[in-house]
Amino acid sequence: MKPKEIVEKWVAAFNQADIEALAGLYTDDAVNHQVNTDPLEGKQAIKKMFTDEFAHAEMVCLIENIFEDGDWAILEWKDPKGLRGCGFFHIVNDKIRFQRGYWDRLSFLRQQGLPLPTE
Repeated sequence: MKPKEIVEKWVAAFNQADIEALAGLYTDDAVNHQVNTDPLEGKQAIKKMFTDEFAHAEMVCLIENIFEDGDWAILEWKDPKGLRGCGFFHIVNDKIRFQRGYWDRLSFLRQQGLPLPTE
């Protein structure tokens, strides 16, 4: 599959809050680095992050653009509440090996009515 197709599958699983399907898209040693937090290493850590986040927030990813360059796909997204971001996905053998995301965590927490950091 092309990297763009893998990211389209990722978005579909994300929008269904299908944690098993999401986890299945990553390599066992994948790294997910949302730049407003520390990087997560390994499929199990990534799966736990999705489990925790879907338990506390209503998240939807609307595709604005997906770009592809070699084994990389770049997702530009928004959500229904106005949050915007982008993600970079390195795809190896039809699995996400590395993901980096850029989005405003403070805006997300406010929109979701979640506690704000005190630091």
